Amino acid sequence: MTRNSTLLPTAPATLTPTHRPAFHGTGAIAFSTKGEYGVRLMVQLGRHYGSGPASLAEIAAEEDLPRAYLEQLVTSLRAAGLVVSTRGARGGYELSRPPLDIGMGEILRALEGPIAPMFCASDDPEHAVTCDRSARCTVNVLWVRVRDAVTSAVDSMTLADLVPIPGTPAVATPALTGAVTTS
Repeated sequence: MTRNSTLLPTAPATLTPTHRPAFHGTGAIAFSTKGEYGVRLMVQLGRHYGSGPASLAEIAAEEDLPRAYLEQLVTSLRAAGLVVSTRGARGGYELSRPPLDIGMGEILRALEGPIAPMFCASDDPEHAVTCDRSARCTVNVLWVRVRDAVTSAVDSMTLADLVPIPGTPAVATPALTGAVTTS
C-alpha cells in the first residue's frame, strides 16, 4: 500500500442462517464430518428420547444432512451399542440408553476411532506401535498432553449436556464458556 492510497469502506459480510464458514476440519486438531454429523444425529436422537424411534429422513431434513451419510454413521453407532433400530412403518432409531448415560467421548470414538493428534499418542495400544520412533522421541510428550486435554474435554460431557430440555432456556455452564451455540 502506498502512502497516498486509502482504504475504501466495505460492507460487512452477511451470513444467511444456513451458510457455513469455509473452515471445517482443516486445523491441526479436528474431527471429520463423521464426528460432526454423528454428534448432531445423536443430539437429535437425544431430543426424541422416550418418544419412540426417530426417522433418519426426518433427522436428515431437520439437520440439513444427507440421509445416505446418516445411514452409514448409524451403522457404527449401532455396532457400538449406542443406538437401536426398529423396523416397520413406525420404525427408526433411538438411543440405547438415556442421554445422561452416553458419554461424548464414547460417541466420538465410535465414529472416529481412537482420539489422538498423532498415531504415537493414541490410547489404543495397536495404534501406538505404528511409530518406530516412539522409544527415542522427545516430542511424544506434547502429543500425549494434547490427546489427554481433548479426551478429558469430551469424556467430561454426556449427550445430556447437549440436549436441551424442551421449554427451558439454554443454561450457560462453565464447561461451555467461550463456546458459540445456536440451539
